[in-house]
Amino acid sequence: MSFDTHNGTTGARQPGAGPLMRWLNRFAEKRIRRSGMFFGGMNALVLTTVGRKTGAERHTPVGWFPGEDDTWLIVASAAGAPKNPAWYYNIAANPDRVRIELAGHTHDVTAEQLHGAQREHAWQQIVTAAPRFAEYQRKTDRQLPIIRLTPRQ
Repeated sequence: MSFDTHNGTTGARQPGAGPLMRWLNRFAEKRIRRSGMFFGGMNALVLTTVGRKTGAERHTPVGWFPGEDDTWLIVASAAGAPKNPAWYYNIAANPDRVRIELAGHTHDVTAEQLHGAQREHAWQQIVTAAPRFAEYQRKTDRQLPIIRLTPRQ
């Protein structure tokens, strides 16, 4: 279970973290918790991670795709930015302290980064369902990490 994707050197501008983005994220979180959908009809969940430096819980709205055996797949795309999103590093530091919320349900999950053939299979599924992720990949020289979230027993 290695989280080993390094930041790239080129890519799109990383989405901002200013007051407008924080408001938009809170709005999206409420909508996702209620319906499980994000803007434009995309499946979305609220990802709760534990900060690797602070130990504080962090909530992030993230699009998801169905994985095998009732799992969820998420992509650490940061819209094609050269750097991985902060939540990627939080998951890497605490893969067994991740929780998701969608459509009124909360699930404790374990996170695992996909590699090799598993990643390639998931990537094809993701770009078929949401071609914008292929565009995000074209913008950056880092390989976009795909994370599988598996319900914890």
